[in-house]
Amino acid sequence: MRYQFQSEQGDFSFRPKIFTDAIKVIVWSNIIIFLLKIISQNPTTPLFNPVVDLFGLSSSNVWPRVWQPLTYLFIHKDFLHVFFNMFVLWMFGSELESIWGRRSFLKYYFLTGIGSGLVWLALNITNANYVLAGASGAVYGVLLAFGMMFPNRTVYLYFLLPIKVKYLVMILVATEFILSMNSASDISHITHLSAVLIGFIYLRYHWTWNDMKFSIRKYFAELSFTIKHKNEIKRVKLQQEVDHILDKINKVGYGALSKEEKDTLYTSSRKLYQNREKD
Repeated sequence: MRYQFQSEQGDFSFRPKIFTDAIKVIVWSNIIIFLLKIISQNPTTPLFNPVVDLFGLSSSNVWPRVWQPLTYLFIHKDFLHVFFNMFVLWMFGSELESIWGRRSFLKYYFLTGIGSGLVWLALNITNANYVLAGASGAVYGVLLAFGMMFPNRTVYLYFLLPIKVKYLVMILVATEFILSMNSASDISHITHLSAVLIGFIYLRYHWTWNDMKFSIRKYFAELSFTIKHKNEIKRVKLQQEVDHILDKINKVGYGALSKEEKDTLYTSSRKLYQNREKD
């Protein structure tokens, strides 16, 4: 059986502010499952591992193992594979989670990871001997999000070469596109590319939709304020009319009021009473 992993290593340098909750859970989950993979390996069958077979994504057994589009994100080839994926996720994902919040970050992480896995599955539906494993699709999605949010942030390639994040993402995407032409590679470049595309579409749609929701809410808030302000002006005017008539009653009595003043007193008092009931 041929395994396709999503990357072998990464070369990035960035100092995150904190080790956030979701990142911590993802990293520890990957480490624990990687250790289980090592423990479960039978030396007599080096090309077969029960953990990879159960949790890796493969068209041969994704049904009935419907959990594979999720669990393949926690399976890695070797130490360098899991180390660099988790290292890059920690570096770039921590700040995203601290800004977005745990729930929104996890939603985006698994959306790009599961989505790119399903794209790979659709393109390899007839390749029953292939197994997809690794979190690199979701990690590439995180890199894209970081690049879109902080395009001019400087990171250090190989810990030495300064480069802006937007150029780093462009170089990575271009490299993945070129490498995807080589079908003999055991790295699933198409998974990386599809994760970037899914992440881009989601973020553009999400931010556009948020802008639309903000504009709609702003419009109705302003409309509500305008209506309340006009109603308040009307209420004050009615109250002034009633107060004026009541002052006249105090001076000369109710009988001295004209028919128009009596009608105004009645209708205005009724409106004021109705408005108080609504409040």
